[in-house]
Amino acid sequence: MKQGDVEGLWEHLHWLTVLHQQGSFSKAASRLGVSKASMSQHIADLEKATGVTLVQRTTRSAILTEAGRQLVDSTRNAFEQIASGFASVRDLAGAPRGRLRVTAPVAFARQQLVPRLPEFLRSYPEVHLELDMSDRLRSLAVEGFDVAVRHTGAPPETHVAWTLAPTRTILAASRSYLRARGVPETPEELAGHACLHYPRSQGTPTWTFVPARPDLARQEHVDPVTVPVAGPMAVNNSEALRDAAIEGLGIALLPDFSAQSALETGRLVEVLPDWSPTGAFGEWLYAIRPYSAHASRVSQAFVEFLRGAFFQGFSTQSPR
Repeated sequence: MKQGDVEGLWEHLHWLTVLHQQGSFSKAASRLGVSKASMSQHIADLEKATGVTLVQRTTRSAILTEAGRQLVDSTRNAFEQIASGFASVRDLAGAPRGRLRVTAPVAFARQQLVPRLPEFLRSYPEVHLELDMSDRLRSLAVEGFDVAVRHTGAPPETHVAWTLAPTRTILAASRSYLRARGVPETPEELAGHACLHYPRSQGTPTWTFVPARPDLARQEHVDPVTVPVAGPMAVNNSEALRDAAIEGLGIALLPDFSAQSALETGRLVEVLPDWSPTGAFGEWLYAIRPYSAHASRVSQAFVEFLRGAFFQGFSTQSPR
């Protein structure tokens, strides 16, 4: 194959890489902003040029053959360098501009992030922000996200991460529920209460607590306390748990950014304040991006904005 022939297939090679990342012709075509027919034709042309089958096609997926994977692996670094070089040159043009794709957990995005976004967009009018609100952990590189907000104990080592704010987990209930069922004085008493929990496994749900007060922690034999819990509702969204607790359905375990407003207005009150729930939600909020030698100016501007907006955490800070 002549040099000119190879150069004419650069776009085809890039599309093969995207197909490998997305796993289907329809998803790859959507990612590239082209038709599925055009996507299929480019891959067919590439297979004709190489003389080997590069993709195993099924009705729902596209899996690269060994030859296809070898071709993607051998060209991946080159395309990453091209993308990095293009981003570097584009950033020379002045103020941050262009598309910014962000993903964040649903409850955090609705309650804390969205109210702050107008300030960012007014500061950078040439930025077009796309926000994906999902509790599913997205693959940033595969799905094309520039920045993600993660609520976790530790960010993935394969990504660049910045701490945004410490968070804590709060046990809360409505006053009406506590009047009707009583106020638990110890974690063990939760076994006799209606507990609204975030489902994480098929087994019996449990909550674990450690002493929050230093004087309790210094006492002998004060170990973490794990309690099996049960209640009328389990849901994988902290907003829904909060709202169920406000309605008096039980005691809910919530991240502070979901509980904050209801606690401030008295719709919820904290339960067992001398004990700290542990292991249920992350202890920090992070902004993360896929590792690369160059970060675009728009990504850098957004991360700096987040750090300024959330640095103090949520116990005393409300949306601007």
